[in-house]
Amino acid sequence: LLFASASLPVHAADLTSIPFQTIDGKKTSLADYKGKVVLIVNTASKCGLTPQYEALEALQKKYGEQGFTVIGFPCNDFANQEPGSAEEIQTFCKTKFDVTFPLMEKIHVKGDDQHPLYTALTGKDGAFPGEVKWNFGKFLIGKDGQAIIRFEPRQKPDSKEVVEAIEKALKG
Repeated sequence: LLFASASLPVHAADLTSIPFQTIDGKKTSLADYKGKVVLIVNTASKCGLTPQYEALEALQKKYGEQGFTVIGFPCNDFANQEPGSAEEIQTFCKTKFDVTFPLMEKIHVKGDDQHPLYTALTGKDGAFPGEVKWNFGKFLIGKDGQAIIRFEPRQKPDSKEVVEAIEKALKG
């Protein structure tokens, strides 16, 4: 456990420097969110867990002004449940769930084409080793860019555990 804790700052530095793109194609990274608490979520529009968008947006509205944001990473790695284009994903999220939190380009969260951010989060030397099991896996990132905690897909965004972790991170 001590070794895992000692290695987290290395992952934190790696996390903030890993580039990715917004759903509109603009370059960004977690460095652009420094000083904010971030909940990274791999999302999908045609999943049994898709209604989690509603709770994710509620978290965004409740804590956004306190220095928190959800970041959605659309992903088609699980049963072809996010087949749409960037435009289709944006339209779905806006019209169905009134999503205001940032959406990024569609990425792979597992497999040979896994995005480097997810390798840093879930790879064998990652902050939380072990593949993402399904859509709506969640990773809480602290104001310093350090990975804090992982929540599995079925853990609802508005559950006591997730809310308490967000509130603790916002205070810290």
